[in-house]
Amino acid sequence: MKIQGNQLSSHLTKYLAPCYLVSGDEPLLIGEALESIRKKAKKNGFTSRELHIATPGFDWSLLKASIGNLSLFAEKRIIELRLPTGKPGKIGSAAIIDIVQQSDSDILFIVVSSKLDRSSSSTKWVKAIDQKGVLLPFWPVSLSELPKWIANRMRLSGMKPDRDAVMLITERVEGNLLAAHQEIEKLRLILGEGNINVDTVRKAVANNSRYDVFKLTDAVLQGDGYRSLRILSRLRREGIEPVIVTWALSKEIRTLAVLSDAIRKGKDLGRVMQKSGIWQNRQNLIRSCIGRHQNDDFYKMLKVSARADMAAKGQVPTNPWLILNDIVLSLSR
Repeated sequence: MKIQGNQLSSHLTKYLAPCYLVSGDEPLLIGEALESIRKKAKKNGFTSRELHIATPGFDWSLLKASIGNLSLFAEKRIIELRLPTGKPGKIGSAAIIDIVQQSDSDILFIVVSSKLDRSSSSTKWVKAIDQKGVLLPFWPVSLSELPKWIANRMRLSGMKPDRDAVMLITERVEGNLLAAHQEIEKLRLILGEGNINVDTVRKAVANNSRYDVFKLTDAVLQGDGYRSLRILSRLRREGIEPVIVTWALSKEIRTLAVLSDAIRKGKDLGRVMQKSGIWQNRQNLIRSCIGRHQNDDFYKMLKVSARADMAAKGQVPTNPWLILNDIVLSLSR
């Protein structure tokens, strides 16, 4: 059975399936869906949770053994399997099918995957989950739908934003749902409930003295390694999602790579920056950073940031903050 994200709440009030496949590339929506499923499972007596991440070389026999071994007290268990690539391979596919067929009332099997392409969606292991459980795919919120999504989220938090306030937040987050969620939570804490207009949002943002990801990117562009690490540490302590930090740094590095390529091809940097919509007050920061690095450096950093993104989404067993620390040091040197 396939359901949409907005149908999950209604589904869980009636039924908890024995297995779920939650897929997509929106960490906020996937995280919220998983939390809803876990809460329902807890109410139904599931008291423990195991997490397995199918990285290259993953031993599928260990997962099958975990499913087969009843705990000492025969407790109900949630078994979560993360598939970073969405492709478990022949052995993994057979293992998932076997687990789905064996699943019973004491085991809740949840597979979390990146976005599945058309060929992956028609594989036997996906069909097995479809037949016995629930497929829950998530798609990105389009830029045209984002203002409505933000407005709805703000209303759920007790705020009543006007159109201009919503558009200001939309421009600030640039399509990143986790960043939008953070902004809404920040505004709720600062402003509370009630009517919100664009001037109120501007003042709240201006008066908010906490370090944010935009200050971090400015610090690394300036080459201030000490300040960059201090801001990164503050962001971590304040509970900022590492996915948001990764997104901001990756976005900056991609821009730097494109501009560096333009210089290598003999193009005028000033004109390219202007055409790319880079604000005048940031152009000197960009020039400074490009001047400190070779063109290949930015592409190497993009590979590292891709790993940070996977770690932040739980797709590789690595602390994303350690990788972000390396990126910040490399970019600010």
